[in-house]
Amino acid sequence: MARIRVLVADGHRIFAEALATALAAEPDVDVSAAGSAQAAERALDRADAENRPFQVLLVDADLNPGGAAPPPAVGQPRLPEARRTLAPPQRAPVVHLPAQRKAGYGTPPAGVNPGARIPAPRTGGTGTGGTGAANGNSAPAPSAAAPTGAPVPAGDGISFAARARASHPALQVIVLAVDDDPRRVVQALQAGAGAWVAKESSLGRLMAVIKGVMRDETHIPPLLLTGVIRELTAARRDRTESERLVESLTPREKQVLRCMVAGLGRQAVADRLYLSPHTVRTHMQNVLGKLGVHSTLAAVALARRAGVGPAD
Repeated sequence: MARIRVLVADGHRIFAEALATALAAEPDVDVSAAGSAQAAERALDRADAENRPFQVLLVDADLNPGGAAPPPAVGQPRLPEARRTLAPPQRAPVVHLPAQRKAGYGTPPAGVNPGARIPAPRTGGTGTGGTGAANGNSAPAPSAAAPTGAPVPAGDGISFAARARASHPALQVIVLAVDDDPRRVVQALQAGAGAWVAKESSLGRLMAVIKGVMRDETHIPPLLLTGVIRELTAARRDRTESERLVESLTPREKQVLRCMVAGLGRQAVADRLYLSPHTVRTHMQNVLGKLGVHSTLAAVALARRAGVGPAD
């Protein structure tokens, strides 16, 4: 049986490498780790160039895009650097599932130790290498003790998942998360992810999901299904209403709206459609009025919900 090529991308470099070490003990898994989106992108591109593409990406939902690690909060001690050689998987720090989280996950596949746990993430520190680690700068995500209101870095794991799927269409994506948020699960599915897995899940559960996405299955924790279905239903309802409003526009107003989606200003729209700027201004006002919005940005957002693309 061919080995499954897996890349772990997590800003907590210790967690990424510990998880990679645990997965490497599986007989049918070939795994590497990356500590940032930038490092993961390089690893994916390099694997493709070597004709050994990764088949599964395990990505932290809050993956840092890269760069220097944030400084610790005031009064928070700086953790020591990660050891070059990680402890064996059974010695890695673990978090046990509460009883209610174990329900509904089924029986782990044959050959997987059901008692093994995904190593719990640790805050701070940067890795300097390790078993199967991809080269690149690491950037741990901010700790829970970071000051309230600290900015979240752009390009989180879900955005990276979308970019990775666009660049590598055959890649299967599994999002690893600390929090269970149905809205973010829907965003992950829309980005092309095939599964959402809690970081505290067992290693057996993770292996079952990896093998499942390789069969093009979608895996969502049962406790999240109701919220995910509710979010998808609301999104469809919003899209239907947006489509109805767009259909109320005249053909010329739809042309103007597509130019707005493309980011064209009034003069550029006038040049594109061979109209006077005054006429374009009138059309734009009519578009805003019929869509029931008060700004170009709001009109563009509604148009995108309705599936309106930019002008060619």
